[in-house]
Amino acid sequence: MDGRRARHDPDAHLLIMTTTPTTAEPAKSGLSPRQRRRVSLAIQYAVFALVLIAVLLLADWPKIFENFLNGKVAAGMFPTLFTVALKNTLIFTVAGYVIGFALGLVLALMRLSSVVPYRVVALVYIEIFRGLPALIIFLLLGFGLPIAFPGFKLPGDVYGTVALALGLVAAAYMAESFRAGIQAVPKGQMEAARSLGMKPGRAMLSIILPQAIRIVIPPLTNELILLFKDSSLVFTLGVTAATTELTKFGSDTTIDQANSTPLIVAGATYLLITIPLGFVVRRLEARQGRKR
Repeated sequence: MDGRRARHDPDAHLLIMTTTPTTAEPAKSGLSPRQRRRVSLAIQYAVFALVLIAVLLLADWPKIFENFLNGKVAAGMFPTLFTVALKNTLIFTVAGYVIGFALGLVLALMRLSSVVPYRVVALVYIEIFRGLPALIIFLLLGFGLPIAFPGFKLPGDVYGTVALALGLVAAAYMAESFRAGIQAVPKGQMEAARSLGMKPGRAMLSIILPQAIRIVIPPLTNELILLFKDSSLVFTLGVTAATTELTKFGSDTTIDQANSTPLIVAGATYLLITIPLGFVVRRLEARQGRKR
């Protein structure tokens, strides 16, 4: 009877509920992922600021300005810096780029040819000249070629040798860029041209190559930057005052003045060319990315 009354008594039910143990949810502790990220960034910025402050405080700025940023030494480099050194550097770069562009395009077409010997020759050339340092190519053309062929001189003397050396190296890289660009053009373009009665060679020149070149403009521009810097290897050929380029000019002036400022000036001159070109490459890549 008491058991039945307990089951029907609401007070008894309340008593059971109040005496039943309850499991409370554990309180959340710690930082959220966003908060942890903010803390991590704050620590990184603080470390960077401390390192920067330490460098600024510990550096011997009078000696730095005297040996690396000497205005009088820098002023003595003008106008030869632009009228001779930079001019020669640009001539070497442009001439090497033209040779590399033409030869690289031929090699790319050979790599895609149905004729096996063409593909083999192009593949061997590309692998060799991509694997060899540019310095070795300069030395072989500058000193090995006259030994192998006595009395033979390339047109333009130093200019011709540097242009050919840069062009041979650049062609190997440009060939692969061209090949990738040609293969990126939809095959339907060639099929449509053939259906209109075009021969394969004419279709390649008129339809495929223009599209492929537009596709590979960013890597081709990047190759121009690399050639501009590789032109500094001309010092291995023993240039004269009239054929010197930026690096050689800066190095010689550094030795003459016993001061490192000319190297800083020469490096800044390189950056005047390479930074805008790098910006152009990024813009071209971004534009192509949006088109895709």
